[in-house]
Amino acid sequence: MTDTITLEKLDERGRQIVFTGARTSNTFADTPVSDEELRDIWELTRFTPTMANTQPMRVVFVRTQAGKDRLVPLMAEGNQAKTAAAPVTAIIAYDKLWHEQIPTVFPIRPEMKDYFAADEAARHGAGNFSAALQAGAFILAVRAAGLAAGPMAGYDKDAIDKEFFPEGEWTTLMVVNIGHPGENPWFDRLPRVPVEQAVAWA
Repeated sequence: MTDTITLEKLDERGRQIVFTGARTSNTFADTPVSDEELRDIWELTRFTPTMANTQPMRVVFVRTQAGKDRLVPLMAEGNQAKTAAAPVTAIIAYDKLWHEQIPTVFPIRPEMKDYFAADEAARHGAGNFSAALQAGAFILAVRAAGLAAGPMAGYDKDAIDKEFFPEGEWTTLMVVNIGHPGENPWFDRLPRVPVEQAVAWA
């Protein structure tokens, strides 16, 4: 008989911090975010499950005025002010050459590198899927680090890629403002999709 492993359940307060009590922040205080806090976010994110441990997500933390001056004009008009105000903005990117890391991160099957090198559609399909998993976990990691996240889809992707990733190896997936909530940071809580419409049993 095999021993059963019992996993520890996250307590109610932890669930509130990461899930039920967390909100997307639309304003940010001018409280700085430290290098240690950003490293903490990354340390949590990099343990996200990905296909064959490939970890294709990359991140650029934009925090200097010079960096913000490059990024803010490339955001949609409705996202520019909050991006300028956030202490840090993370450009979440996908590494198109993630397969080159396979011999290191998945040493039991190093030949997978050659398979994905030869099949671009399979490479980008698998890579985008895993990077999206990591991007979702990144937002939870921001919350777990005691900070507010403001993920955004409104931006000029091609322009950000050209400005920040001119070599063409990385491409933008999402942009996330990070910091402490500012004045009136939350919109009213909007409805969730009813369980009856979202969950099926088989």
